[in-house]
Amino acid sequence: MLTRFTSPRFLALAGTVALWASAFPAIRVGVDGLGLAALSFLRLAIAAVALVAVAPFAHVRLPRRSDLPLTALCGLTGMTAYQILLNWGEIHVAAGTASLLIASAPVFSILLGSTFLSEPLTRDIAIGSAVAIAGTAVVTLANGASGFSAASLAVVAAAVVQGVYHSATKPLLRRYTGLEVATYAMVAGTVFALPLVPAAVRATTQAPTAALLSALYLGLLPSALGFVIWGYGVARLPLAVSTAALYLVPPVALVVSFVWLGEVPQGVEVLGGGVVVAGVILINRRRHRPVSEAEQQAAVATEPSGIARRPALRRLDRE
Repeated sequence: MLTRFTSPRFLALAGTVALWASAFPAIRVGVDGLGLAALSFLRLAIAAVALVAVAPFAHVRLPRRSDLPLTALCGLTGMTAYQILLNWGEIHVAAGTASLLIASAPVFSILLGSTFLSEPLTRDIAIGSAVAIAGTAVVTLANGASGFSAASLAVVAAAVVQGVYHSATKPLLRRYTGLEVATYAMVAGTVFALPLVPAAVRATTQAPTAALLSALYLGLLPSALGFVIWGYGVARLPLAVSTAALYLVPPVALVVSFVWLGEVPQGVEVLGGGVVVAGVILINRRRHRPVSEAEQQAAVATEPSGIARRPALRRLDRE
């Protein structure tokens, strides 16, 4: 059991949780100093530049022409739309509360994966998702009527488009590495965000240092590094299991928001966070049974590392 949770794929998910949880308070600092449009564009642009700079050394391939529509969908939903909607919401919604609303994203991922990708929807996954969402609702309702504001609805919409992104990347990750998919999506998202450039230029010249540093942090770590290691983990785990780890983002975000911004969670919010964790444990519960030879062969056939690649790419996948 311990070996399982210290494997590279589970460590990748843990790193994603930590980075994406820290993004919520960083967004609050950045949006206060830069504004919605500037922070949205700068975060995407910084991440895209970082990934493109690494691409030649990591032997990142160009996407196939047939994969461009799906790549554009990933960029539009998981990058551009997600950034704009979440940043807009955090102008009025506390960082910790925003993280709790975003926690609904795995539910949309699981439903889409079950519908379009033939991902199994077991009883444990269904019950665990319901438990985790119930925990999210408990924490959200602790904030009273604010849960029904336009800003909160914008954050929920961000959760929907993130769920679309998680599902749309799964087919791409069968043909490309996590770094490649993250690079494609980030560049596409930056292209879709180009209309925000004039506002970003104006805001950057007047922004305080803290806001600029937050934008730099968001672009390099939660965006660039976060999406790469997320791709690594989700490529090697069922969609329901990998996205279930995202339910851990709200409790971690509450802690980070307390340390960074001084946001003090209510007792009900802490209780709800515990319920969220219980849902994650239930979703990840496995009934142990012997694995047949046919199942082992099928697993090898569908594993991204089983696709013929250059040696450098196989080394990258193992890191």
